[in-house]
Amino acid sequence: MNFEVGQNAPDFEAELTDGTTIRLSEILDGGEKVILYFYPKDSTPGCTKQACDFRDNFDRLKAVGYRVIGVSKDS
Repeated sequence: MNFEVGQNAPDFEAELTDGTTIRLSEILDGGEKVILYFYPKDSTPGCTKQACDFRDNFDRLKAVGYRVIGVSKDS
């Protein structure tokens, strides 16, 4: 499946690291904007750098209404 920047992702449900479950459509229906990023493997240098970029800018992104969700096959 290929996506373009700005294209809507298909709806999905996922378990978060805290054990709660989210559904993308519920987040979007609530008016939140979502940055959804995928990475291939947990705890690898390249993927950790990507996640750190989002972490370092989290407050700025949240302030303008974005929720950041990272997805990995390891997660």
